[in-house]
Amino acid sequence: MVVSLDNVRGLTLAMSSSAFIGSSFVIKKVGLKKAGDNGRRAASGGFSYLYEPLWWLGMITMILGEVANFAAYAFAPAVLVTPLGALSIIFSAVLAHFILKENLHMFGIVGCILCVVGSVGIVLHAPKERKIDSMKEIWHLATQPGFIVYSCVAVACVLFLIFRVVERSGHRLMLVYIAICSLMGSLTVISVKAVAIALKLSFSGSNQFIYVQTWFFIVVVTICCLVQLNYLNKALDSFNTAVVSPVYYVMFTILTIVANMIMYKDWASQTATQIATQLCGFVTIVAGTFLLHKTRDMGNPPPPDQICLEEARECGPRSTNSSS
Repeated sequence: MVVSLDNVRGLTLAMSSSAFIGSSFVIKKVGLKKAGDNGRRAASGGFSYLYEPLWWLGMITMILGEVANFAAYAFAPAVLVTPLGALSIIFSAVLAHFILKENLHMFGIVGCILCVVGSVGIVLHAPKERKIDSMKEIWHLATQPGFIVYSCVAVACVLFLIFRVVERSGHRLMLVYIAICSLMGSLTVISVKAVAIALKLSFSGSNQFIYVQTWFFIVVVTICCLVQLNYLNKALDSFNTAVVSPVYYVMFTILTIVANMIMYKDWASQTATQIATQLCGFVTIVAGTFLLHKTRDMGNPPPPDQICLEEARECGPRSTNSSS
């Protein structure tokens, strides 16, 4: 198979994006920890991290990664760009081990591998996306009933999580923050792809920025990115980086594939073998996520307050018996 120059450029940009984004998770968490020592934590609604230079370094690193990822969608199809996001898990896990001293248990490593294998398997067997020649064609696809329903459900779920669940359970359940980021992320990818195609067509001589639809997608990208950034900060500040990264990648990849399949109606060209392979990929992802959740604290010693609480529970009955 002959690989086009555009695909090579897209893959190079996608791999660079994964390196930047994976590193940004760790750099930002170092900044969040330092900011938390000097002020109110992000998980508690504080914004002291805005005064921390390391957080801004992580932010710049993430922006570079997102820019590279954005450019990759202009050159290569999403089915080639999306799976390379798995590389960010490797970067963040390795850096978290050496910099943040967040040990990942052996079963956690297996879970991480399962997540990556399952996600890559799904994307590799996903159908190729259709060729888009104009913004009007993208807008026609985006206004089909199926994708309108998906978009409304995604936005409704995000609003419900933000206003009803975050305050009560966000600090305990990592999936609350991750679900918000992933749902908005799926809409971000759809919009980013549209804007990237508009830029590519414009550079080719067909100006797409004369259409209102192009600017609509730009607004959607801006809003979704701001929401993702806020709740990703909360997730990183509250939970283990080595767990946040792969779970976020898995959920984001699943929802992105679903959104693309609904919008582009790619399932019509799928064979039974391809569908079965994708289902196996989903099962693999679920297994990997389960392992990550169950073993996320096995590689790290319990915090001092938890040790004191356990000692108090053990000593309580003894002191009662001795006094009796």
